[in-house]
Amino acid sequence: MLSLPIAAGFAAAIVSTSFISGIFGMAGGMILMGILLAFMPLAPAMVLHGLVQIASNGWRAWQWRSHVDWRIVAHYAGGAVVAAAVVGVMAVVASKAVALIIVGVSPLLGLLLPGRLTPDIGKPGHAHGCGVLCTVLQLLAGVSGPILDVFFVRSQLNSRQLVATKAAVQVLGHFLKAVYFGHLLAGGEALSLIAIVVAIPLAVAGTHLSRFVLEIISETQFRTWSRYVIGAVSTIYLIQGVVLL
Repeated sequence: MLSLPIAAGFAAAIVSTSFISGIFGMAGGMILMGILLAFMPLAPAMVLHGLVQIASNGWRAWQWRSHVDWRIVAHYAGGAVVAAAVVGVMAVVASKAVALIIVGVSPLLGLLLPGRLTPDIGKPGHAHGCGVLCTVLQLLAGVSGPILDVFFVRSQLNSRQLVATKAAVQVLGHFLKAVYFGHLLAGGEALSLIAIVVAIPLAVAGTHLSRFVLEIISETQFRTWSRYVIGAVSTIYLIQGVVLL
């Protein structure tokens, strides 16, 4: 049973990280993953994170549904399902330290890629590859938003299309993660039903509030702030992972 201060902290974390993700289409999930891993075993943390992100991204995709590029979603899904099947058969699970290092390193590498090497999610082959890579990261590290952003950053999508389409593909990714780690929970670790019931509406609330900010910021502000946020969060998680090792 969680103490009241910790429960209140979890609630605030879910609302605030959903709010951040609602604005930038990323970063919030990374922050929440780090918080959950600090207080929970790996498998329950992954399942709860997956359910919260399904709610957050699902609501975001619904809010901006007219801006979703469903062609990209379809190509991404093709790669994601194949990757999930392969990883599921192998039953690979990363430790907390490795998960944090993967989360920290992957976006930093993405930010350092020269423009000519940056993939474009608008290309079918790249979208398939993105589905494979991001799903593998989801099932190993719990998040894939930073790498997903690498595929979106050079696309021709505007900020609303980017946020909406990323939300749609992340619903699938987090669903696959929740199923994968939910199966591992049968090994004895438990996840409170109350935590799930409370977390989902909090994620929706934070996402709903973010709409008002996304409607007023410029395209330049969106892309500039995104890089600062992802760089800062990635550095923190990389340090945490190294310390745990």
